[in-house]
Amino acid sequence: MRYLVDGHNLIPHIPGLRLEALDDEMDLIRQLQAFCALGGHQVEVYFDNAPPGGVGMRRFGKVTAHFVRAGSTADAAIARRLISLGRGARQWCVVSSDRSVQAAARASQAEVLTSPEFTLRMKTSPRVPVAEKRETPLNSDEVDEWLQIFQPKRASGSPSPGKKQEH
Repeated sequence: MRYLVDGHNLIPHIPGLRLEALDDEMDLIRQLQAFCALGGHQVEVYFDNAPPGGVGMRRFGKVTAHFVRAGSTADAAIARRLISLGRGARQWCVVSSDRSVQAAARASQAEVLTSPEFTLRMKTSPRVPVAEKRETPLNSDEVDEWLQIFQPKRASGSPSPGKKQEH
């Protein structure tokens, strides 16, 4: 799925992120990268009030961040992007709880998700299975079994690692 995300609108809905934080945009970008990696998604995220010298577009894997100059808004940038997509906007989902952004998305026939709905989708997206953590260490028999499997075969007469040769 492809998403157009109103970044500053989404940040307060992501647990652990705050708009007041110094790196709130990059923290969101990292979370969006993980979301894309797990689900094969593509995201364009828009942030307004970019500082001087910070305006522009940057790619972070499958996440493209648009830093909108002061005097304009992420909302307006998303609306312009929807217009530029034309009929292709139907293949995108717009993420914002802002009613004007939602209206622009609906006018373009894009899917709409509120920020809380998208946060839930991020939480429930398919996860890469994590190996179960073993609570108890291997016993000596298990260690020997693994060593037999993975230790390279030695030519007869060669000493085992850690054993001294007798002379």
